[in-house]
Amino acid sequence: MALYAIGDLQGCYDPFRRLLEAIDFDPGNDTLWLTGDLVNRGPKSLKTLRFVKSLGESVVTVLGNHDLHLLALSQEAVPLSGRFDSLTKTLDAPDIDELVEWLRHRPLAHYSEDLDTLLVHAGTHPTWSVSKTLKRAAEVEAVLQGPKFATLLTKMYGNRPGYWSGTHKGYSRLRFIINCLTRMRMLTPDLHFNMRATGAPWRGGKKRIAWFDFPEHAWGDTRIVFGHWSQLGLIVLPGLVSLDTGCVWGRQLTAVRLDTKVARVYQVPGQD
Repeated sequence: MALYAIGDLQGCYDPFRRLLEAIDFDPGNDTLWLTGDLVNRGPKSLKTLRFVKSLGESVVTVLGNHDLHLLALSQEAVPLSGRFDSLTKTLDAPDIDELVEWLRHRPLAHYSEDLDTLLVHAGTHPTWSVSKTLKRAAEVEAVLQGPKFATLLTKMYGNRPGYWSGTHKGYSRLRFIINCLTRMRMLTPDLHFNMRATGAPWRGGKKRIAWFDFPEHAWGDTRIVFGHWSQLGLIVLPGLVSLDTGCVWGRQLTAVRLDTKVARVYQVPGQD
């Protein structure tokens, strides 16, 4: 029995199937952790979504920002714009309601106590412990899985509030949590979001710090597994695994085995 984590798929169904062959994935015995962003940009979002859903309990996938945008589009919470044209086929699918119902019940954060490993799409706040991250994620999950989920999908857009406070309430609070877990890359030294910074962290200067580079982070020695940041690329350290290696941009799709003493990396060529 093996546990593999795989980076952002973004509709790259064919590389995903090649990677599963490369790791000899057995859904009866093995488990996949996916970092989210199952859909958009790549050519086969619908097929990817259906296949991941079909894997049942052998797969854990957290929600990414593109997955949330698909949910918003499905509820007509936002208009369909040109950069999301790749989702048209998915939105027109006869089983879209079933896929939406499944997708909105995926978590924003997942934790394995046995491996002391946390799975998120983008990251977690330097002041949040693992338990606080899971509690914050659960706040959003409760609304997404409830009767007011369509309202949340209309309210989640925007970069404010840009600074965490326990006093945030309502949709402002939920928006911050969503941004933190699904969109964040860099923060300012005083812990404000810097959403404009999308490049490599070593180009950020003194005013932009990668969320994981704050020395007093609250999650301690827990290993964080995440995707979202293709310019960061592959990182495999004892406490940090970055897995978005730009599959949709023609680079690689990456899997890392997490349940062995030494993490093993597998890669296949990305989307043409």
